[in-house]
Amino acid sequence: MKPMAETEFTRLVGCEAPIQSVPVPGIATPDFVAAVCNAGGLGMLSGAMATPDTLSTDIDRLAAATSGPFGVNFLMPFVGKEVGEGVGAAAALIEVAARRARVVEFFYGEPDAALVKRVHAGSALCSWQVGSAREAEAAAGVGCDFVIVQGFEAGGHVRGTTGLLPVLGATLARVEIPVLAAGGIATGADVAALLRAGAAGCRVGTRFICTSEANAHEQYKRALVAAAAEDTTYTEAFSVMWPDAPHRVLQSAVDAASDCREDVVGEVEIGGRIMRIDRGSVIAPTRDTQGKIEAMALYAGQSVANIHGIETVAAVMAGLMNPER
Repeated sequence: MKPMAETEFTRLVGCEAPIQSVPVPGIATPDFVAAVCNAGGLGMLSGAMATPDTLSTDIDRLAAATSGPFGVNFLMPFVGKEVGEGVGAAAALIEVAARRARVVEFFYGEPDAALVKRVHAGSALCSWQVGSAREAEAAAGVGCDFVIVQGFEAGGHVRGTTGLLPVLGATLARVEIPVLAAGGIATGADVAALLRAGAAGCRVGTRFICTSEANAHEQYKRALVAAAAEDTTYTEAFSVMWPDAPHRVLQSAVDAASDCREDVVGEVEIGGRIMRIDRGSVIAPTRDTQGKIEAMALYAGQSVANIHGIETVAAVMAGLMNPER
């Protein structure tokens, strides 16, 4: 099939579109990731809180649903949490991912040469999401194949402290590997502008949450569609399980959590067990989540300003690849 837009990134990874989806734990299910891959992008599966067995099962399900390349993301504060702390736990998870995925990606930690080496030993490409040109240079220095640079506009956990365009420009001046842009991206015009600015691709999160295939709670999706950019806020309000990690969410979620008197706002089944959701938890609400959805972590980038409805992943991808939209 003819590439939708060929870049250094698409040639390296083997996907048709220079678009990577964000691996929101619980929301980016194997079926959702497969939909992104089948629409031409690089779908990303979350390895957060996984065990080697559960990750292998998810990859089996994903591989059965797509022939396209896909990746697995690891949040550094959570690597190995379920199977014990330390290098052994992380190594087992990374080995599973690197043997099966085209890309293994890390986020929220200093680039680590030993982790990159483990990924390459499994024949996968290694990427790192960063928040600064300095961190991008460090990732290139330890052997990463590409980097994703995140601007302050992004939803979810935010590594970046400046706007996307300034940090993208600074990063392009300091590294020679492909650079993807992340933060505030929802339209084809956004993507076209960033490619012209030198990005090799775009990482898209909030826009993909507002799709029929995403496993986000419907109340969460509706709140995103109704929001404007100024309705998001940069905060540490949802830090239970992950302290000292700023994130961007809907201000309404912060207000609802502040007004809530209960310590537990809901529950969700994860990995076959019921997990309580404490007030201020990092867990975003999925379709199966029960409780006060409005008081949970409703991650949202400033791109909500350009999201006007729930569409299929294929429709969103078509829009992202149309510079007139």
